[in-house]
Amino acid sequence: MPCEGDRVTDRSTLDLSSRDPDWWRQAVVYQIYPRSFADADGDGLGDLRGVTRRLTHLAGLGVDALWLSPFYPSELADGGYDVADPRGVDPRLGTLDDFDDLVAEAHRLGLKVIVDIVPNHSSHRHAWFQEALYAGPGSAARDRYVFRDGRGEHGELPPSDWQSVFGGSAWKRVPDGQWYLHLFAPEQPDLNWENQEVRADYRTTLRFWSDRGVDGFRIDVAHALVKDLSEPLRDLGRPELSREEALTALPPGTHPFYDRDDVHEIYRDWRKILDAYRPPRMAVAEAWVPGARRALYARPDELGQAFNFEYLQAGWDAEELRQVITDSLATARAAGASATWVLSNHDVVRHASRLTLPPGTDLNAWLLSGGHAPAVDEAAGLRRARAATLLMLALPGSAYLYQGEELGLPEVADLPTEVLQDPIWEQTGHVRKGRDGCRVPLPWTTSGPSYGFGPGGAWLPQPPGFAAYAVEAQDGVEGSTLELYRTALRLRRKLLDGEELTWVADAPDGVLRFDRSGGWRCVANLSGAAVELPAGEVLLSSAPLDDGRVGPDTTVWLGR
Repeated sequence: MPCEGDRVTDRSTLDLSSRDPDWWRQAVVYQIYPRSFADADGDGLGDLRGVTRRLTHLAGLGVDALWLSPFYPSELADGGYDVADPRGVDPRLGTLDDFDDLVAEAHRLGLKVIVDIVPNHSSHRHAWFQEALYAGPGSAARDRYVFRDGRGEHGELPPSDWQSVFGGSAWKRVPDGQWYLHLFAPEQPDLNWENQEVRADYRTTLRFWSDRGVDGFRIDVAHALVKDLSEPLRDLGRPELSREEALTALPPGTHPFYDRDDVHEIYRDWRKILDAYRPPRMAVAEAWVPGARRALYARPDELGQAFNFEYLQAGWDAEELRQVITDSLATARAAGASATWVLSNHDVVRHASRLTLPPGTDLNAWLLSGGHAPAVDEAAGLRRARAATLLMLALPGSAYLYQGEELGLPEVADLPTEVLQDPIWEQTGHVRKGRDGCRVPLPWTTSGPSYGFGPGGAWLPQPPGFAAYAVEAQDGVEGSTLELYRTALRLRRKLLDGEELTWVADAPDGVLRFDRSGGWRCVANLSGAAVELPAGEVLLSSAPLDDGRVGPDTTVWLGR
């Protein structure tokens, strides 16, 4: 591992990854939220040097790649997704030299590196937006963003009824009277992708990080770049609709700012850039759109892969999951891509808590209750989470893990409101608690001011119960969640052969059974009763078996 002061002087050494252009099709990718992963300098905020020092954990876990959530200069108005410079590093997190060291060490350990690209919006502190504010209406600087005159006699009303994902109007007025669009926080003004200068700048950004050895990109809000900005702006008429409801209420491709057909021209252009590298750089879209539309982003001449949020949102129900898995595989196959599977990320309640809540639970209300209404049985939640993970890792395609799930971390639902950082809390007038509960810094050791996260405290408080989940507490302990992940990933690498599965028709109610090519089988019991274990060698089980029977909330891998 590079020591402090060491430098990578030969840029070619940064590209030590596999030359297989399809490495991503069945990869296991570990998402790192840098501010909560590891703190090297003791300021309470995770940083790039902290990530580098902990990369041996990922190599030992057995993942193929790491995905870094934004580490760019940011005032953290949205946890780093308000980017002031897409080709820089936030000084609190390190330097470009630190980034280069991270990539070099990752490649030395056989890990690929994926970084977030945030193209829908910038920070309001971005040099372009500051220039736009000073330049005034009608200027070339304002054309890089979406500025409009307001409605009403004196322009005092927003230009349209478009709503922010974080709550309230998606428009904010500036002192000269115009309004600018922000689909997220006001500190995140939307870029105008009809502007050729914007398009050229993001081509530069893709090349900048690719030249530094990055192996791929996760594209934030990939479905929102292109808007219908023809005058007069088109009202939606039903601002109370959620993002998903609004998309299905209109014919596909016609929503004024989500999933418009013209967005695919951008990604076809990007694919030419990504394919110019050897090996080609991969990309995965965060596109909150229905499956058939999601396939468009995953086409080989576009980004190549897209996140499968139907799987994340599915309940703990065998028939529902079977249908989601079947549809997801078909969607990916139609696009010429591989499927993606994810259970947790930086935006959702951790699945060790979420999956044990009763069906239909209002997650925001649950968070507002501090996780007490209803109460969660952590042991039962962990059992179900382990079963869900083993099921996910048996599926064909790429699995995306979120930091800390290998420890079985639950959601920290009882964070005091005075420590919350997510802008959702303030922007909704304290109606929605936000996403801080899944972003609490990781526990590495069983003691210390931040359980080994850093030499000092942590930017979000960790509960005392985190000590029992720490890496130190689980390392080498038979049956621990950490050792389950390590064993599963080691076996998965050996067992993978092809991208197909065959459902076993005579599975009992509440049980998922499928065969994978290469002679292995997955049995997941989602019912409330134990079931007989089919014949075969037990390779791995998410929970102990009971005299040859698979208990509830248990997944087993069998050899044949």
